[in-house]
Amino acid sequence: MRPNYSKELDKEIQNLSESGARPKLLLHSCCAPCSSYVLEYLREYYRITVFFYNPNITEAGEYAYRLEEEKRLIREYNRQVEEHDLSSMNSTGAAEKIAILEAPYDPESFLTAVRGYEDCPEGGDRCGICFALRLDAAARAAKEGGFDCFTTTLTISPLKDAARLNETGMRAGEKYGVRFLPSDFKKKNGYKRSIELSRQFGLYRQNYCGCSFSKRERESRNT
Repeated sequence: MRPNYSKELDKEIQNLSESGARPKLLLHSCCAPCSSYVLEYLREYYRITVFFYNPNITEAGEYAYRLEEEKRLIREYNRQVEEHDLSSMNSTGAAEKIAILEAPYDPESFLTAVRGYEDCPEGGDRCGICFALRLDAAARAAKEGGFDCFTTTLTISPLKDAARLNETGMRAGEKYGVRFLPSDFKKKNGYKRSIELSRQFGLYRQNYCGCSFSKRERESRNT
């Protein structure tokens, strides 16, 4: 029977609410729109540091734009906390400020990892390699930074297999000895909420995952 990762996270949060614990979470984020709902939801229960590591974004300008949008969203969320702006937070006063950890921009690591898989369709083996590359780096950073757990915003996408991502994250966590937090953030209207928040904050919503191969595939569909 396929695990229900959304319910597993619900149980985790229920336990935290009862115990009052506030674990340190390293949240791998692919972009501001995908992280918008995840941050809004989890900031009440975890001390979050966003880990921006996305070497799959193969165009430097695109990478810089997505990174700045992530920072802008975090600044806005932190302003809400600083000003106790509960009317616009959609969170309680327990929400905490969010930090960010920027990994070096290294598209060559992605291009090397997926060599020979350039023509795979979106969602195929190339994507699996990409997920493993990013979650391995997140697990390593979580271990080095003394975090209690790590996870990724990638499960919010309706186009990405949550089971595949959770299994990849768990393997990376086992490798480095740090716990992977299960998730399926698209559930419970998470994806819908991310669209609402993107509109609220005027976030840039890209129409492809990040690599030149996915961009080429998306453009071919639209011609």
